[in-house]
Amino acid sequence: MKKLIITALQGFCMALADSVPGVSGGTVAFVLGFYEKFINSLNALVSKNSDKKGSLKFLGKLGIGWVIGLVLASLILSNVFETHIYAISSLFIGFILFAIPTIIKEEKEILKGKYKYLIFTLIGIAVVALLTYFNPASGGGIKVDVNNLNIGLCIYVFLVGMVAISAMILPGISGSTILLICGLYMPIISSIKEVLHLQLSYLPILIVFGFGVLTGIALIIKLVKKALEKYRSQTVYTIIGLMIGS
Repeated sequence: MKKLIITALQGFCMALADSVPGVSGGTVAFVLGFYEKFINSLNALVSKNSDKKGSLKFLGKLGIGWVIGLVLASLILSNVFETHIYAISSLFIGFILFAIPTIIKEEKEILKGKYKYLIFTLIGIAVVALLTYFNPASGGGIKVDVNNLNIGLCIYVFLVGMVAISAMILPGISGSTILLICGLYMPIISSIKEVLHLQLSYLPILIVFGFGVLTGIALIIKLVKKALEKYRSQTVYTIIGLMIGS
């Protein structure tokens, strides 16, 4: 029971981070010391000859807290974001600014003396800048008409879901920041809130987004694991660049 509560609280903290643009759930996992276990558990689900039972048990406990945190955050954030946009945006910037030195401190030994890899920081900054410049969203985000979903919008939501979950897994830029950049933050948060209020007309867009998330996990997790094992310095420098860019 003690382990269940602790793991659920860790998932709860990840969900709070994942639901706001700023710090990613991966950053929280990194700071709280269970990131490697989290990544290995996800990897075990998509690998042969692995301890799937143990991984499912851990992820299940983590998921309980994550779902509770996401539900609470979704119910609160959609209203707060609409009424206090500038205050919340400033808060998000604070989250990002705080997370950057946290990552640098945690990875100090990995980064020390590897300054030639600063080029990866510039790449990370450039990626976010290009995403922001070329995204098709207006300032208020993409209008999601649940009564008139089209193939183009569904494909876009699916692809953004893939990218967003990749960002959530990485200890750096948050998935919510990706959603904000791509104009889907408020539509997704609002859709979750409406479904929680049994407005099921919003469910299809969340299902499309969910399939994108699952596909992203399946495709990215092995890449993330390998990058952190073999190219950790380059990966961390890139993460820092993504955070600065965001």
